Amino acid sequence: MANETKNNEMDAKNIKEILSVVSTEIPGLIKSILSSVFSEEAGRNMGKAAAAYYKELKTGGLPETVAVQLTQEYMRTFTSIGDMLKNAGKGDWAKKMKAMAEEEE
Repeated sequence: MANETKNNEMDAKNIKEILSVVSTEIPGLIKSILSSVFSEEAGRNMGKAAAAYYKELKTGGLPETVAVQLTQEYMRTFTSIGDMLKNAGKGDWAKKMKAMAEEEE
């Protein structure tokens, strides 16, 4: 029984440490990802990718309207991923994780 209590205390300490690291490291990671996704270079690369995609669609014989529509949808994929990352960075989940870790004490 004493051994079981000691294991539970160690588990709680380990969980606290993990949550503490996650709550401090993840926000920085998200900011880093966002800065790389929304950099000037990333914008140029997305533009080049969209142009190449459009060109391939036209070369493949698709009508102009279809090629434009598919290219717009292709670009929306990039922006929706960016929006998802931005929203993840705005959340207060890191604060909740830290509060949970403190409650474990």
